[in-house]
Amino acid sequence: MHAVTAAEADELRVEFAGEEFSVAPGTVFTVGREGDLAIDDNLFLHRNFLTIQNVEGLWLLSNVGSRLSATVTDSGGRVQAWLAPGARLPLVFAATSVIFSAGPTTYELTIHAAEPTFRDTQPPADDDGLSTIGDVPLTHSQRVMILALAEPVLRREGTGMSELPTSAQAAERLGWTLTRFNRKLDNVCDKLDRIGVPGMRGGVRSYATNRRVRLVEHAIAARLVTRDDLPLLDAEHEVSLSGENDHGEDDA
Repeated sequence: MHAVTAAEADELRVEFAGEEFSVAPGTVFTVGREGDLAIDDNLFLHRNFLTIQNVEGLWLLSNVGSRLSATVTDSGGRVQAWLAPGARLPLVFAATSVIFSAGPTTYELTIHAAEPTFRDTQPPADDDGLSTIGDVPLTHSQRVMILALAEPVLRREGTGMSELPTSAQAAERLGWTLTRFNRKLDNVCDKLDRIGVPGMRGGVRSYATNRRVRLVEHAIAARLVTRDDLPLLDAEHEVSLSGENDHGEDDA
């Protein structure tokens, strides 16, 4: 077993799309279109979006952008925070996932700490195996609607970037009409908004795109859907083609 040296204990590692970057105290690590991690040439993405630096012995993740937000969660999906422009958060976990979207593209990177401030203790497993943050009651049709949007992210191996489908593409994937898909999307966003999930509502500007990508960010971070759920997509498409009903569900 490799012993962690003092220098390694002070460093963080940032993982994205198969690459790893070391961040040492006394430096400022920048994520965006430019910087230490030039993540993509996506014009929706800020040149400088996120920074990581050590301040008085504590690692901080800061959003230095003006428009985009990020979802930050521990590797187990038990803790989730929304990092708005101008906000910053301490990096206290052994592994912290950072998920954000720019235009139709969703990105995920992982920050690893050799000596985390927070030591995780596993609670006794619940009978249903659900984590608190992901314990949102969803009907079958609401779950497959989210799956249709999140499918590219769930099929991706590790960290990286994924292009999210439009509502029309997701509806076609399920064999639904666009009207039905949008109704389900409205229902889920309203449900999450009522329990305090940020970003489910907004102004007119780019709202249709924003709520889709924000829904995917939250669903992935909170484990509302996982890769194990993906077979439900093909099953739903077959049901739709067969002309069967909507499982008798009430989305109110």
